[in-house]
Amino acid sequence: MKEIFERVSIRRFTEQPVEEEKILSILRAAMAAPSAGNQQPWEFFVIRDRELLEALSGVTPYSGCTKRATVAIVSAYREKLWAPSYAQIDMSIAMENLWLACGEQGLGGVWLGIAPVEDRMKAVEEIVGIPEGLRAFAIFPLGYPAESRKQQDRFDESRIHFL
Repeated sequence: MKEIFERVSIRRFTEQPVEEEKILSILRAAMAAPSAGNQQPWEFFVIRDRELLEALSGVTPYSGCTKRATVAIVSAYREKLWAPSYAQIDMSIAMENLWLACGEQGLGGVWLGIAPVEDRMKAVEEIVGIPEGLRAFAIFPLGYPAESRKQQDRFDESRIHFL
């Protein structure tokens, strides 16, 4: 666990602001994700304010990522759908799309999940001012060059079994 924490927390974030068009492109990709019953049960809050980023950094064990990011996207899903678990499943798919689009824009991003930890979810909702009826799902700090991530090759042929 310590090794994972160090690998995430030492990333170097750019001090340059992330262009709004890049953020919109990333969010478009997230919102293009399929959803159960085509309900699109998610919303995104783009956080650029330094004080808010500082406050959000206290909610997650990977505080350095949020604290040093130039921007963070907080994702939230709507409560009270016809099947409660679908909202979180749909949000996971949307966040995966967001992460992939982030890389395509030349930016790195870290998916910091806060659901289903009730205390963390409530803390983020209060910090961001998320309206009632929405639940905070994840914090996604972004803004470091994707090429500096040195993404590890996760493909391992020994883990593939043809039967």
